[in-house]
Amino acid sequence: MNAVPGTPAPGTPAAFAALLRAREPLVGYWSVLDSPVSTERIARLGYDYVALDAQHGLLEYAGVLASLTAIDTKGSTAVGLVRVEANDPMPIGKALDAGAAGVIVPLIDNARDAADAVAAVRYPPLGRRSYGPMRSGLRIGPNPADAHRETVVLAMIETAEGLANVEEICATDGLDGVYVGPSDLRIAIGGATSTDPAVAAEFEAALVTVRTAAAAAGIAAGIHNGDGAAAAKRLTEGFTFATVACDLVHLEQVAASHLTAARAEGDTR
Repeated sequence: MNAVPGTPAPGTPAAFAALLRAREPLVGYWSVLDSPVSTERIARLGYDYVALDAQHGLLEYAGVLASLTAIDTKGSTAVGLVRVEANDPMPIGKALDAGAAGVIVPLIDNARDAADAVAAVRYPPLGRRSYGPMRSGLRIGPNPADAHRETVVLAMIETAEGLANVEEICATDGLDGVYVGPSDLRIAIGGATSTDPAVAAEFEAALVTVRTAAAAAGIAAGIHNGDGAAAAKRLTEGFTFATVACDLVHLEQVAASHLTAARAEGDTR
């Protein structure tokens, strides 16, 4: 995480929000497991944020709450984000009340969807978030002005409609950034699978469209990645934040590599 003059200490929601809005490069990690202890360890590695997947992940609300608490423990460099299950005030408000520094909102198709997401994050008169900060009142502060300053809202670009309307989405007042869901986006532009190489050229062109629209609007542009090398590539191309995914997949990959090493010699089974 690069320092911006006048920002609060790294690892705080205020610092993260300031850096994200300044389009500073940020690197995060993606978690789908309801495992607060392992999430706590990941948060201490140096990532700028850890995103908890409440849409496709294996976390219920109690798991999100416990993992956000784990992310915020001593020694953490990261803040906790939540990819909510829907563009709806209820799950968005609950994630923020639990102490999330921001939400990633899926399936944003147009500027109206983006405005609805922003409204769910902001208290009146800027939005329609219901007041009941619970844990976030301790982590971020009980005052609406603190929450507005220190929490971010990110709109996922992952549908054909969202891609077609990305300029209008990025221009939405109060939106802090857009976030590419590459699997859904690749399918949306005609891919037979989430990794279909047949639409590689169209996919790369779509990414240029997204990051160009974000830059023109002065907001952050993020993307999901399978590994650190891919994340570095996307940051070099012009994305301002990149996520490395994810704990369940990496657990399987590392376990498989150790098994292969253990059986490399002398295994006759």
